[in-house]
Amino acid sequence: MEPPVISTFALPERLAAKAAPDLIAHDERHFAAIAESLAATVADLEARLAETRRAAGGHGQQALDRDLEIHRLSARLRTLRRFSLDLCLGRIVEADGADGADGAAGAPGADGAAGADGAAGALDADGADGADGAAGAHGANSAHGADGTHRAERPVTAPAPEPVYIGRLGLADREGRRLLVDWRAPAAEPFFAATPADPRGLVSRRRYRWTRGRVTDYWDEVFTPDALDGRLAHLALDDDSAFIASLGASRSPRMRDVLSTLQADQDAIIRASSRGALVVDGGPGTGKTVVALHRAAFLLYSDPRLGHRRGGLLVVGPSRPYLNYVADVLPSLGEEGVQTCTIRDLVPEGADAAPEPDAAVARLKSSARLLAAVEAAIAGYERPPVDELVIETPWLELRVEADAWEIAFGSEASAAPHNEARADVWDELLTILVEPFADDDGVPSAQLRAWLAGSAELRGAFARAWPVLDPAGVVADLWSVPAYLRRCAPWLDADEVRALQREHPRAWTVEDLPLLDAARHRIGDPEALRRRREADAATRAQRQVMADVIDDLIAADDSELRLMSMLRLDDAQESLRNESELPSADPDLLAGPFAHLVVDEAQELTDAEWAMLLRRCPSRSMTIVGDPAQARHGFTESWRERLERVGLTRVEVASLTINYRTSEEVMVEAGPVIRAAIPDANVPTSIRSTGMPVAHGAREDLRSIVDGWLAEHDEGTAAVIGDPDFQGTSRVRSLTPELAKGLEFDLVVLVDPERFGDGVRGAVDRYVAMTRATQRLVILRSE
Repeated sequence: MEPPVISTFALPERLAAKAAPDLIAHDERHFAAIAESLAATVADLEARLAETRRAAGGHGQQALDRDLEIHRLSARLRTLRRFSLDLCLGRIVEADGADGADGAAGAPGADGAAGADGAAGALDADGADGADGAAGAHGANSAHGADGTHRAERPVTAPAPEPVYIGRLGLADREGRRLLVDWRAPAAEPFFAATPADPRGLVSRRRYRWTRGRVTDYWDEVFTPDALDGRLAHLALDDDSAFIASLGASRSPRMRDVLSTLQADQDAIIRASSRGALVVDGGPGTGKTVVALHRAAFLLYSDPRLGHRRGGLLVVGPSRPYLNYVADVLPSLGEEGVQTCTIRDLVPEGADAAPEPDAAVARLKSSARLLAAVEAAIAGYERPPVDELVIETPWLELRVEADAWEIAFGSEASAAPHNEARADVWDELLTILVEPFADDDGVPSAQLRAWLAGSAELRGAFARAWPVLDPAGVVADLWSVPAYLRRCAPWLDADEVRALQREHPRAWTVEDLPLLDAARHRIGDPEALRRRREADAATRAQRQVMADVIDDLIAADDSELRLMSMLRLDDAQESLRNESELPSADPDLLAGPFAHLVVDEAQELTDAEWAMLLRRCPSRSMTIVGDPAQARHGFTESWRERLERVGLTRVEVASLTINYRTSEEVMVEAGPVIRAAIPDANVPTSIRSTGMPVAHGAREDLRSIVDGWLAEHDEGTAAVIGDPDFQGTSRVRSLTPELAKGLEFDLVVLVDPERFGDGVRGAVDRYVAMTRATQRLVILRSE
């Protein structure tokens, strides 16, 4: 006896009408096909992964390709195991799309009819175009043909159009029939972009709510009167949309993706071109952060420049709590391995750096101009000697004149970072000194070069003119030697030079980090020379061992053709070289260059911090997220003026003005707080009301308020902002206003907000703290 079939739908009793067979039967059949295809795909990927792991590792590129394939297969398996049928976000019915969802035309993945991952044909390849339909723009279900012409209207007696199902990933069955269209593919765009005013060729749209792998609710929307005729009547219409329903859901410790409820204005930003800098401007609750993260996933899928071998993508956030909060979003969208960081993470000294206590010093260090002092300091260690140096060699008295130093120091070799260029500049100097004796029979040039390379006198002169530098040491010297700082930054007046000096020059502050980064970039790794010498020594030793082995093989070769003698050829020896045995540095995963940067809370960045980011993104392709009204140090320019000043010349601004998160009751009190300090602040309009006005009370009530909320709510998160003595838990965080940026909570208890300070900074901190609440805000004050 076969086990009973368990429905994918687990609708509560109050939604029993939505469980009618005529409403969900097609979905049930389609979900069954998805489940079968997923199982086949997982089995196929597991087999391929096991086979790849069993394969010989090889060397060089072969080993790298094997590791990359293992990484790719493992990532896809993790994504599929992370979800099940809830890969499906929803479905659309196009006005003229009967030829599509179940036909072969839209089925093949980008790698052929069998799909991207072998015989199961289930998972799409990474390419964006064509993977979800032959037409490229709308796939096989489009209302337009591949040549762009509009198809003839379907007669009234024709069967109902087949729904097109949209998923987190593209999926096809063994026969190549399209089961899910990847949400990032052009064919899926109408699912997100359609509105009643602009249906994008859709008749209807259905979105699902999934709970533990089963549908616990769904919402249907109609866009044309045809959706209500006899052919398309299998719809369950609600007063509220899926989006509105999602706004009232309790918050979790991690941000959730919003794929199933993306709005048309958000989707347009996500799919915008990656050329230049796109600013996503919006106030609290407008969804700008989650839009930027979804945009990152979209660009990784659609932009070939962002492949991991071509630069990749870096997400820069304001704090570690923020990065922890958003950590699940990109993996849930099928993108693992994206680097995320804060400004502190970009240099090793950032971990222990404290805020600069002196506001005037902080302003000086925030200017990009002070970075020129770092360049001047390093350039001072690359000055060729002006005095002639006379060296007695076994063959002649060699005069090293100033022009020889100048030519070597000005050669192309000197363009590399200081420490890394040092060996090449030294080699260039030796070449210049030996070159006049190339045709001199009395002076053996090779022996002369070797003798000079070991000359303590010449090496000492070179070490004084081009020493090995420590980036942190260079910056520390600026803060401890006034005369040195005056020479490197002559525009500073005496009071400014004095202010920048400090007793402990290596007691790094956050404001020092851009200068340390500039020094590290200009100087290079202090250990680069040592590793280079070790690598050269290891290479020489390896070649000697190889030569000995080849000699033995040739001596033992008694074949007529003497094939072993070919091993003496350079190409053969190079192919035998084992680079895996050579010493190498661990890669700095945040050093870049990156093809695209996503920068959140960008209104807080100083000019010097922007220089850190631009250094890592030569393409100047960025998604920049921020709100001038949340700038703690003020933001008096437009976005274009601000970004052009720091070096971004191609800037587009997209504004989000609807507050989806924060209730109207909270914004009624938060809006005047920020407008009192910034009259023209762009305060977004809330579209929801909780019916719970902001509560006020005494600080002594804090514990009872938190405990009462926990007793009433089994789910959700809360934050206490402004009380450093409050001990947080897994569900109740204790935060400062600065660390709360970018986060959201069901309950926010704000303690003594007046203590946050006066002026713009205090107003911004109060505004940010208040607008973290999605359901309830309580403000407590000391008696």
